[in-house]
Amino acid sequence: MAPHINGNSIGANLEHAPHAHQTKPMRTVQDFLSNVSNFQIIESTLREGEQFANAFFDTETKVKIARALDEFGVEYIELTSPASSEQSRRDCETIAKLGLKAKILTHVRCNLDDARLAVETGVDGVDVVAVDKIGVTRVGIADTVGVATPREVYDLVRTLRGVVRCDIECHFHNDTGCAIANAYCALEAGATHVDTARMLTQDREYVKSKYDLTKLKAVEDLVADAVEVNVPFNNPVTGFCAFTHKAGIHATYEIINPADFGMQRYVHFASRLTGWNAIKSRCDQLGLNMTDAQIKQCTAKIKAMADIRKLAIEDTDVIINQFYHNLSNEHEKPLLSDLTLEEKKAFEKKELELNAEPEMNKLDSLANAHTNGIVTDHA
Repeated sequence: MAPHINGNSIGANLEHAPHAHQTKPMRTVQDFLSNVSNFQIIESTLREGEQFANAFFDTETKVKIARALDEFGVEYIELTSPASSEQSRRDCETIAKLGLKAKILTHVRCNLDDARLAVETGVDGVDVVAVDKIGVTRVGIADTVGVATPREVYDLVRTLRGVVRCDIECHFHNDTGCAIANAYCALEAGATHVDTARMLTQDREYVKSKYDLTKLKAVEDLVADAVEVNVPFNNPVTGFCAFTHKAGIHATYEIINPADFGMQRYVHFASRLTGWNAIKSRCDQLGLNMTDAQIKQCTAKIKAMADIRKLAIEDTDVIINQFYHNLSNEHEKPLLSDLTLEEKKAFEKKELELNAEPEMNKLDSLANAHTNGIVTDHA
């Protein structure tokens, strides 16, 4: 499988800007061969992706994917060889006539009949086995079985860079989970083009200026739907849990701003790890106006309750609403009506334990001062 980086969710979306002036904690020495900040994408979903077991791309689907990739900004779109089947030939013709900004490529075997057939479809270029000295514009290396390691890739590309002057394309499969690391190392060693299927992104600032990253999730969902698979929940960048946290302070450690990709940060507030800023955000969503001191009291009760039973989002909303109701009513009602006698006793004990921790308020103040006005959270 080629390398890929296979809303307003119910929850607390903590808005802050930890990425505005953020620099990388570790910087590599600048290498004159490195193309990490100067590369091009050859998107092979419509060739490599079509080889996926569940894939059946009819012409309409291929056109949708091609347009989506073009809107994203890829430089090249690679298609199945027109020699593979009559329909593949027709699809090459159709996509070549779309007038996309991306150049259309196709694979051919090293013979004139294949090359002639490809040229007749109107594609912009062909991928064929060739060498630098006969005047090709780009040579490619491929790890089709996904066995290479980053160090091996770096050494190979660096050696190749020393003997050819043309561009270098690299193509990796993810059988052992090394495809993204291999692609990055290839660029560091001097490769100029990366093959991707459903998207691979590298240096963030360079990619932001060159590609429309907000379309990444839509492209991925389009392809995933076409091949009838679900995007993994833990997929980098676009997975459901990519920017999900239980403790809001973790959001300040993010090296990628989810907004760059059209994604949203989500802090799960229905747990013992929640913090008062997450609850404050949820109160705003529910239209409940409470002071910070009151929200902190409510948060303490939620944390105590979460220590004795698993809380669903609905349970936490009930607690918040009931706490708010009790603020203005003489007769206090239970925060949850279905607590057993044992749970009530355990809740009272947990509340006492939490309220007895003298450093809680101090930690709140330190966290807020440390972030210098950035809205954050802590467990």
